[in-house]
Amino acid sequence: MKRNILFILSIFLIQIIILPAQNKRDFTAEDLWQIKRLSNLTVSPDGNYGCFVVTEYNIKENKGNSDLWLIDLRTYQTKRLTTNLNSDNSPVWHPNSQTIAFISKRESDYPQLFEIDIDGGEARLLYEMPMGISNPQYSKDGKKIFFVSKILPEFEHDFDGLKKELKKRKEKKVTAKVTENRLYRYWDSWLTDGYVSRLYVLDLDKKELKDLLKGWNKLFNLDGGISYSVSPDGNWVSLVANSTEPPYDSLNSDVYLINVNNPEQVKNITEKNFQDDSSPYFSKDGKYLFFGSQFDPDYSADNVRLMMYDLEKGTIKNLTEQFDYSFFGFTQGDDFNKIYLLAEDRAKISLFEFDLKQNKLEKIFTGGSINSVNIKNQRAYFLKSTISEPQEIFEFDLKKRTIKKISSFNDDLISQIKFGKVEEHYFKGADGDSVQLYLIYPPNFDPAKKYPLVHLIHGGPHGTFGDDFHYRWNAQLFASPGYVIALVNFHGSTSFGKNFGKSIVGAHGDKPFTDIMLATDFLINKFSFIDSSKMAAAGGSYGGYLVNWIAGHTNRFKALISHAGVYNLMGQFASDLTYERVKNYDGAPWQGRYENINRWSPAFYAHNFQTPMLIIHGEKDYRVVVTQGLELYGVLKGKGVPARLVYYPDENHWILQPQNSIYWYKEVFDWLKRFLGE
Repeated sequence: MKRNILFILSIFLIQIIILPAQNKRDFTAEDLWQIKRLSNLTVSPDGNYGCFVVTEYNIKENKGNSDLWLIDLRTYQTKRLTTNLNSDNSPVWHPNSQTIAFISKRESDYPQLFEIDIDGGEARLLYEMPMGISNPQYSKDGKKIFFVSKILPEFEHDFDGLKKELKKRKEKKVTAKVTENRLYRYWDSWLTDGYVSRLYVLDLDKKELKDLLKGWNKLFNLDGGISYSVSPDGNWVSLVANSTEPPYDSLNSDVYLINVNNPEQVKNITEKNFQDDSSPYFSKDGKYLFFGSQFDPDYSADNVRLMMYDLEKGTIKNLTEQFDYSFFGFTQGDDFNKIYLLAEDRAKISLFEFDLKQNKLEKIFTGGSINSVNIKNQRAYFLKSTISEPQEIFEFDLKKRTIKKISSFNDDLISQIKFGKVEEHYFKGADGDSVQLYLIYPPNFDPAKKYPLVHLIHGGPHGTFGDDFHYRWNAQLFASPGYVIALVNFHGSTSFGKNFGKSIVGAHGDKPFTDIMLATDFLINKFSFIDSSKMAAAGGSYGGYLVNWIAGHTNRFKALISHAGVYNLMGQFASDLTYERVKNYDGAPWQGRYENINRWSPAFYAHNFQTPMLIIHGEKDYRVVVTQGLELYGVLKGKGVPARLVYYPDENHWILQPQNSIYWYKEVFDWLKRFLGE
């Protein structure tokens, strides 16, 4: 009798375990927009709390909203700190660890500077500017706060006049944009209206505001921000600015030092380096300034080295010259002899520790993709995601080298969804080099069945399809209809060493195309469940370029999808950034090197086009101008190749609005279904 009861109980327990898995459902585009997106994690000076941003989207209203949240790092309990109808972001801790400053658009036309106590209560307006505020940072003593704002230089002493001018411009009916600069627009915005960014410091007791960049008209971040760091004593600011002058025939980002008490005292500490310098970060003991530098004039994605500037001696030391990584995200903890940094690492993002005394670099964590690293009390806190897991907060013990997930914002939703298995493989690509790929299985995989293969081709080309949860090209979502998904990190991809990335400069269609073809052969030969008669390729930006190149060089795919893809290389001199195109295309029109450019231009192989293609493009795309997609579509229709155009009048290089994104996935899946079947 007891044996029967135990048997029945064991069957019951097995059912409890199995049933939830059986009840899981397929991943949908709507699910993708229900996921809570975490960002901007920052840990309090006392190490007791983390503040971060959670963005949630309302599909019906077609918009998102961001609020500040807290996590108690002793109990891992979370609570919402703000509930504003407009987004709150950019949290920074006051040194008292009880107050947070942040940016919010509440009752103003522009986002302004607010402050809130972590114990609750209403947010307080700290300061406002005519064109809003961004990127705040407290001084270490908490008596001052630094921030960025845009102005018109002629009104730098007259904010009331600036407000009147902004109103006048808003009411003006003339819409012409006029320029003589080589750089005149960026991403989806024009740079012709005369606005400049300035860095200010506000004395919180006296309510006195000081413009640290008075008279400056330099370019900073092209999106209008300024990358800067404040020294621990509050006497110095370091920032990144472009050192060239209009009409900007070239660009060069340099690192500057500015005396906060005497802003006219300015020093360009990287003026001898004619490639980009970036990401200044003062050491916590105030002795050094860390920053990143690139040196190769022939490779725009050259490795970023960690540099150390001795503030007393005025000398610069390259700390990572011997390491084949590109570093970013510099930060320190309580041990001033160590600095922590991130690097792309074989399609992941790894955390490194550099010992300044021993001049030793150690990789201390790898797995997935991480960002927003904070070091406190012998622990690293960061956000981490994988191909199958959205970002959550993790705690990493620096002594034990153990990791723990400490937030669960998306666990309930993800537990309801079937995801496919993810594998990492290497194969022999172009020149016999080892090339990496991720393979994502369909969620209901049956090894006895045959499945279509879909390549997702990343942009850049100097980038990766990495081990992260992508919201625009989500590999698990692409696999959900029953496809095997391949993410090939072909020659030119970053995170596999400088030489691997640089190997395609001047020949963008060569080795990456070979890699995709060899990857296809590798997968067909290795996995019997792949149906070689049902294959497709899809990509965006450079990925779209490679799809267009594929169209002119092979007919082995049943369907192609080109999102914001480059079709005619000559037409890319209408792009927002044209500086690197001369080296990348091995020539420029004004050099008369047309054969070099056209050699790798998909437009010159249009006579070979046979594969049905879906073309998608946004009107506000200034990186790959919309005429690229329209020209490609016109040629395909003229040749009689099945083609479909999806045009977004209000999107840029990326599809960012929830309903537009959901429709994007519908068009993509309908196209694949049409030519690959169920």
